[in-house]
Amino acid sequence: MKINIQDLTKIYENGHKALKTVNLEIENGMFGLLGANGAGKSTLMRILVSLMKPTSGKVLVNGMDLSKNRKAIRAMTGYLPQDFSAFPKLKTWEFLDYSARLAGVRQHQQRRDAIDELLEEVGLFEARDRYANNLSGGMKRRLGIAQALIGNPQLIIVDEPTTGLDPDERIRFRNLLSKISSRDVIIVLSTHIVGDISSSCQQMALLKSGRVVFNGSPSELVEKARGKVWRIHATHEEFDQVNVQYNVISTIPSVGGWELEVVADAVNGFSAEIIDPNLEHAYVYYMEYFSEMAPDHRTLQPEVSTFNQ
Repeated sequence: MKINIQDLTKIYENGHKALKTVNLEIENGMFGLLGANGAGKSTLMRILVSLMKPTSGKVLVNGMDLSKNRKAIRAMTGYLPQDFSAFPKLKTWEFLDYSARLAGVRQHQQRRDAIDELLEEVGLFEARDRYANNLSGGMKRRLGIAQALIGNPQLIIVDEPTTGLDPDERIRFRNLLSKISSRDVIIVLSTHIVGDISSSCQQMALLKSGRVVFNGSPSELVEKARGKVWRIHATHEEFDQVNVQYNVISTIPSVGGWELEVVADAVNGFSAEIIDPNLEHAYVYYMEYFSEMAPDHRTLQPEVSTFNQ
């Protein structure tokens, strides 16, 4: 599987440019799309699942033009939208049975076997007879990924899947997606939560104001922040001054003051030491500083749950 996104632009009727000349190549495995709210992630996801048309540019899936092969590409695609909801009057297994019919699984026994297998995989088998509307938030998200997997899609699009989940459910969900990504599939994971990317994705892109400002691996992004992350040992009197001068990532009380982690090219006037960056540090540094610089070879130029049918 391969997705080629070429010069994709989306301008809404009010003139807002949600996507600006986006170019990406995505292959098998888990691909993370990271950016702040409003960066254009959901717009890109909706274009990929053909729920929205771009203003210009094209998307190729295995060489097929999405604008000309919409039905064929939708048949190989599973989608978990950000605002996923199930029909309240259907039980869990009934909702998946309905989704399976839409995905083209016609034989009753085949649907039943597929539903039971998916319910086991997402940890919902014991809740198969509960009404979908009575599931917890985390269980609803797991039901959402189950309906996205009905019919064994080759392309799986998940938009902000862990928003609102507690830490245990977030970890469970990420582990489930990682397990699925070991198959011959592409999973595109759109999120504003850095931890969702760092623990599961081999490749990623950063979106900022509709532009791709980084495209590469998480480790490559982390390297761009090496030497730019500092731990400042501040007194109580210096605390406010540090917060004014620098972009503070974390704040930890210590004896006689504070330990603050900041991202900056240099720290002056305070007791500070360079520390190893993680992906959260790199994300903040890159979005604040590096994306305004000239791009290198890893950076592109700046400026329905009932889906399968």
